[in-house]
Order: sequence, then C-alpha cells, then structure tokens
Amino acid sequence: MTKTKIRPADAADAPVVAQLGARTFAAAFGHLYSPEDLAAFIKETHAVTKVAGELADPAMAAWLAECDGTAVGYALAGPCALPHPEVTPACGELKRIYVEAGQQGGGVGARLMDAALAWLERDGPRRLWIGVWSENLGAQRLYERAGFRKVGEYGFRVGQSVDHEFILSRG
Repeated sequence: MTKTKIRPADAADAPVVAQLGARTFAAAFGHLYSPEDLAAFIKETHAVTKVAGELADPAMAAWLAECDGTAVGYALAGPCALPHPEVTPACGELKRIYVEAGQQGGGVGARLMDAALAWLERDGPRRLWIGVWSENLGAQRLYERAGFRKVGEYGFRVGQSVDHEFILSRG
C-alpha cells in the first residue's frame, strides 16, 4: 500500500490545485446545482489565476496530498472571512479541504487538516474557524474530533442556490 505524502503547495502548483479543486467540488456537490451555476462557480473559484494568487499570498498557505505522484487532495488556510460577529482580523480559517472520493476515510483529510491547523497556530493559539455544508456529516465529525464546535450558520451562494452552511470554531 502506498503512503500518501502531504507537502506544502506553492504558486507552481496552481494548475494542479485548480483542477483538483474543480474536480472534487463537482464530484461532491455538483448534484446540488444547475449545470450553469456549477460551471460559473468553478470558473470563478477554481480558476488557475485565482488559485495562483491564493498560493502566492503570504497570508495564506496550502498543502497537497499526493499518492504515487498524483494529487489526491488539498487544504487551503488563511485569514477568516466567515460572516460571524466574533471574527476578528486575528482569526484564522481552514478555507478548503478537498479529498478525492477514493482517498476519503483513510486519514488523508485529517493529515491535511492537521497541517493547516498547525500553520494557522504557528505563532501560538488563536481562534480558528471552518465553514461546512450542513449535510456534510463526515466533515463535521472530522472537525469535531479536532475540537471545533458549531457557533453559527450562513448561506453559501452558488449561482441561484444558497446552501445551508454551519460555522464552526475552536479556541
């Protein structure tokens, strides 16, 4: 059995991260949206230029999970942008964590999350946040094991759809 390697991602990884993000988002959530809304959201959120900007931003960091040299997951962390009254500029957020369906349940997501949380707390503990789809029970269990608790809710827009999301926090 091959061990999945977790490594920091940089701007050169933008095409791989963009493709992986688009593919895993569509696989996990594509059934929720019209084809037009899904395509527009992926074009905006997972465009190579947008991802390259995120990866080049010193306030953000990302990690790739690779199995036999193929990217199977990634995590992105940075300043918190969730709509909650207790969010301050000092807060950090696990912005994205996506893992290919065939790699889920084997600890890859937990290892990506651990890398992101360690980076977010590299200068000491601080309040951390995560937004998660209200029906993504597996992710909610993962975050709960890491000490996150539900503190709010919000609507996450994808085209004409507004998903019911939970806001989780720890610290």
